[in-house]
Amino acid sequence: MDIHEYQAKEVLSNFGVEIPAGALAYSPEQAAYRAREMGGEKWIVKAQIHAGGRGKAGGVKLCADDQEIQAACEAMFGRKLVTHQTGPEGKGIYRVYVEAAVPIDREIYLGFVLDRTSQRIMIVASAEGGMEIEDISAEKPDSIVRSTVEPAVGLRDFQAREIAFKLGIEPGLTQSMVRTLQGCYRAFRDLDATMVEINPLVITGDNRVLALDAKMTFDGNALFRHPQISELRDKSQEDPRESRAADRGLSYVGLDGNIGCIVNGAGLAMATMDTIKLAGGEPANFLDIGGGATPERVAKAFRLVMSDKNVQAVLVNIFAGINRCDWVAEGVVQALKEVQVDVPVIVRLAGTNVEEGQKILAKSGLPIIRATTLMEAAERSVSAWKSDNSLNLKVISS
Repeated sequence: MDIHEYQAKEVLSNFGVEIPAGALAYSPEQAAYRAREMGGEKWIVKAQIHAGGRGKAGGVKLCADDQEIQAACEAMFGRKLVTHQTGPEGKGIYRVYVEAAVPIDREIYLGFVLDRTSQRIMIVASAEGGMEIEDISAEKPDSIVRSTVEPAVGLRDFQAREIAFKLGIEPGLTQSMVRTLQGCYRAFRDLDATMVEINPLVITGDNRVLALDAKMTFDGNALFRHPQISELRDKSQEDPRESRAADRGLSYVGLDGNIGCIVNGAGLAMATMDTIKLAGGEPANFLDIGGGATPERVAKAFRLVMSDKNVQAVLVNIFAGINRCDWVAEGVVQALKEVQVDVPVIVRLAGTNVEEGQKILAKSGLPIIRATTLMEAAERSVSAWKSDNSLNLKVISS
């Protein structure tokens, strides 16, 4: 789960990370009032969306008075901000963060991520802040500092000081940098985060270490342990299909293809998508309905898949271990009677009671295309999609 910049800053500040003065606003007038409350001569107005690259897309503006703040907000509120991370559809701007401008001497990149290879938290830092980490890695790879944290002892002060030295932090600011690193690490560890990124972390003209921007991502499976973090979720920034799936206990990720997938098990879902690609098709989604493929759960999955207008065929791939294929087949039949599905449906069942399941599908009288292997199911899905699409084109042309 992602959260907004202002939320990430509040979280990190509770762990000792210093941030500039700032306030949230939901209207141009409120933004100007927030700036007057803070005082100062210049302010930064930042669009709050779950994506990076806001500055290049016009989502970050430097303002010197009330009129400029209101004009910047008028240009932001209600529009879709399109960045390289949002895709062409963009993300809506419904709130802005007004922050006091600070004199910047240096910019530093700082990130905490899970390193799958070492199975440790890895700190990635660079003296070339203000750039995307991908750009830093490509243009100035020698500037990147990497350090893994031993989970048995955590981030020690000497390790944090070593990172500060490699970044060229002045001796008088080393302790502030150590405090920032330790705060980020504790927030990452204690809140089950999967990423903490500060870009840029700045050294100011008055010798302070400030988080000028912040991003945090959390493990959705651990949110039950952190209700205060779960409450920060902003569904307006999420794919509505994914939000709807999460609310119904389904694991769903929308893709750009046209063959919908309903699968039990994350690994099998990945294999199903790969096989569809191998057969010449494009998966429309990742959907794991889990181990309990009840009729109600299958019906929810069909409704979710069919809410995507790009779906032109649906592949149901179930391997029944704890479940039984006859139960799953009953669920598919019931779902197709309850949910309007006007595209080809391909069902592949394997595992416990597969023969009974196949008989239920055959006796249903529904136009279900059956398959016995995953490759056969993928090929029939692609073939059915192409045939159905060809028929639609003929109807349109006639």
